[in-house]
Amino acid sequence: MRAFVVGGAVRDALLGLPVKDRDWVVVGETPEAMLARGFRPVGKDFPVFLHPASNEEYALARTERKSGRGYTGFVCHASPDVTLEQDLLRRDLTINAIARDAEGNLTDPYGGVADLNARLFRHVSPAFAEDPVRILRVARFAARFSEFSLAPETLTLMQNMVSGGEVDHLVPERVWQELSRGLMEDSPSRMIRILRECGALARILPEVDCLFGVPQPEQHHPEIDTGEHVLMVIDASARGGHPLAVRWACLLHDLGKGTTPEAILPHHYGHEMRGEHMARAVSERLKAPTECRDLAVMVAREHGILGQIDILRTETVVKVIERCDALRRPERFLLMLDAAACDYQGRGGERSAPWLPAIRWRQMLDRMRAIDAGRIARECTDKKQIPEHIHCARLAAVKAVRAETSGAE
Repeated sequence: MRAFVVGGAVRDALLGLPVKDRDWVVVGETPEAMLARGFRPVGKDFPVFLHPASNEEYALARTERKSGRGYTGFVCHASPDVTLEQDLLRRDLTINAIARDAEGNLTDPYGGVADLNARLFRHVSPAFAEDPVRILRVARFAARFSEFSLAPETLTLMQNMVSGGEVDHLVPERVWQELSRGLMEDSPSRMIRILRECGALARILPEVDCLFGVPQPEQHHPEIDTGEHVLMVIDASARGGHPLAVRWACLLHDLGKGTTPEAILPHHYGHEMRGEHMARAVSERLKAPTECRDLAVMVAREHGILGQIDILRTETVVKVIERCDALRRPERFLLMLDAAACDYQGRGGERSAPWLPAIRWRQMLDRMRAIDAGRIARECTDKKQIPEHIHCARLAAVKAVRAETSGAE
C-alpha cells in the first residue's frame, strides 16, 4: 500500500516542532481494498479510514471541484487513478502540501520546503480562492508561526475573495472554531491583523474592525489607537497563558468605544454599558460557548471600575462583587480580574508588574466569602432582617481589609 504522511505533521517535523497527530494519504487503492486490510471507515463526504492498530486517519487520494458558494460547496473525487501530486494540489498552503513516505522521502511538488525555509505563507494554486475557511486558517497560522510572513500574491487573492463575497457564506460555528484556535496561539494579534489586512475582519467581526483609528486619552493609553490597544491586550492574555474565555473577553472588552459619539472623543463615557450589550450580541452571533459569552459580557461591563477599587465606596465594592455573583462563582470573578490585568498590561510602556487592584479584589472577595451566613441567619431574631444583616457583615469585611492594607477609610 502506497501511504504518505501529509500536512501539518510533515510541516511541523521539518520545523523541528512536536508532532501531535499524523494524517495519511493512500494512493492507488479502493475503499474495498482498505476494508479488506482491516481499516474502519469514518468518512462521510469522501473515503477516510482508521488504521486497525494505530487508529490514525488514512484518506484515499482525492481531487475537489467547486460546486457552490462557501466552504461546503465541493464535489470530491477519490479513485485509484488520483495521483499524490493531484491530492497535494488541492491543499491550502505550500507548507501544508508536502508528503513523506515510510522511508522519510519527501514529495514536494509546489515548493513547500523552500517556503518553510523562507518563513512564507503562500497558496498552492488559484483553487485556494474556492474555500473561504482558508482565509481564517491562514490568519490562525499567522498567530501560531509569528516569524512567517504572507506572500503578497496570497494576500491579494484573499482580498479578492472577501470582495467577491466568499467570506459572507461562512457559518458562525466554523468562524468560531478558527477564531478560538487562533486566540489560543502565542501571538493572537497577528490573526486579527491578517484578517483586517485582507478585509475579512470587517465581515466577521465588524465591531472589532471599527475600533482601529478610534483615539483614547494619551495619559491612560500611550498607544492611543483603541484597535491597537485591543491587540496588545489579547497578546498579554496569551503571555499570561490564560484560558480561551479570558482571551475572548479581552478581544471584546472595549467594543463600546467603537460607538462613542465623535464629538466627545478621545473620551469614552459610558462605553462599558454599550460594550456589555455588544459583547453579548457578538458572542451569540458566533455561537461562542456560554462561559466565553458570560465572561466577555461581565468584563465589558466591569473593566472600567475594577481599577478604581482604592477610591470606590465600600458599598460599591460589595455591590460589584454581588452583581458579578462572585460569592457563588468566585472562579469566574477571578478570570475577570485576569482579563482586567491584561487590559492594564496591554498599553504602551512597560507594564509587566502585577496589577495591584486584582490583589485587593481577591482579598475582599476572600474575606466576604469567609462570612458565615448560616450563623448570621440562626442568630437573627427577625428573619426578615437576615439579608440586611448579611449585607452589613459584608460591608464590615471590606472595611476590615481596607483598614489592614491601607489604613482606615
